[in-house]
Amino acid sequence: MGHKVHPLGFRLGVIRDWQAKWYADKHFADNLQEDIKLRQAIQTRYAEAGVSLVEIERQANEVSITIHTAWPGVVIGRGGQRVDEMRLHLENIIGKRIRLTIREIQQPELDAYLVARAIAEQIERRVAYRRAMKQAIFRTIQAGAKGVRVSCAGRLGGAEIARRLTTHQGRVPLHTLRADIDYGFTEARTTLGRIGVKVWVYKGDIHPEPKVVEEAEMLAEPAVSEKEEVAPAPEEKVAKPAARRRTRAIPVAEPEEKQAAEIPAEPTVSEKEEVAPAPEEKVAKPAARRRTRATPVAKPEEKDVTAETGEIPQDS
Repeated sequence: MGHKVHPLGFRLGVIRDWQAKWYADKHFADNLQEDIKLRQAIQTRYAEAGVSLVEIERQANEVSITIHTAWPGVVIGRGGQRVDEMRLHLENIIGKRIRLTIREIQQPELDAYLVARAIAEQIERRVAYRRAMKQAIFRTIQAGAKGVRVSCAGRLGGAEIARRLTTHQGRVPLHTLRADIDYGFTEARTTLGRIGVKVWVYKGDIHPEPKVVEEAEMLAEPAVSEKEEVAPAPEEKVAKPAARRRTRAIPVAEPEEKQAAEIPAEPTVSEKEEVAPAPEEKVAKPAARRRTRATPVAKPEEKDVTAETGEIPQDS
């Protein structure tokens, strides 16, 4: 047996949002029963208005209901009279304050429930089911859908044995989560029994928003400043093996380094001028020592000079 997954529930939290937005810990069952009553009341009251979706959101003491319809004029009425009547009717059902919002469906041909409802109405008027299915597929593809799949099951054509007929056009990737697939189901009530109609409409893929992609890239790849800070790490790692290779190659390079130390390269003109004074200093030191040794011989000469001049030293 096949295990079929609901196309809308399979994509909840991925590309689709919940139709009822509320949370209840103790009164969950009561709120769920209220939602069912509200949806049934809206569908029966606006059966001819083409209501495709009813969203319910609960707050503290107020219930917000958004009705998506293909013919908002039928729902609103003259001067909003039908909206006020519907609000009072729903408040009497659940006993809470209700706020209604009406939204128009721009392309009814791309809404799966409305397409299924159109096929069911034609079958109820005894139109050939094959013709109704083909016309619905043709209109949906013309509206811009990439794929349509329609399935009708029951006593098709008044046959005594029920059977299922499925036709499709284009592609409908049911296992692709990012595929925007709308699903609708309704029943055609005929004199010979009910005929179920299922419609899948593939509108294209829903990709993530650009902002989300940029944030993901920012988290995955470091910024320019971070790259500059992280860049020196590989250079240090590369420098360590180079230093090890040099230390290992020292025993072989020792003679060359010694020769280079013993025979330095030819100095430039500035280097020669700086190196030249070194030998003069070495020669000057022994000359100073000789003069100090010869000072006792020069003492009588100084006495003779004083005698010739006739000057008497002040010490004497």
